[in-house]
Amino acid sequence: MRVSELRDLTKEELKSRLSELKKEIFSLKFQKAIGQLENPMRIKNLKRDIARINTLLREKEIGIEEERKQKIGSRKKA
Repeated sequence: MRVSELRDLTKEELKSRLSELKKEIFSLKFQKAIGQLENPMRIKNLKRDIARINTLLREKEIGIEEERKQKIGSRKKA
């Protein structure tokens, strides 16, 4: 999933997406343990998506998102 797509989501949507991804990665790890995992790269991609969501949640928590929007707005004016 792309970061630009994730940035448009609210905190609640990000949290629900995070829980979905954690459930999916748990399922994939279980499949790996019993030897039925078809695509091992899926685990790696899910871990990255989880990290992206955690980063965005933290950014929203400390207000980096508003600073980023202000910088972009000032660039457009110049």
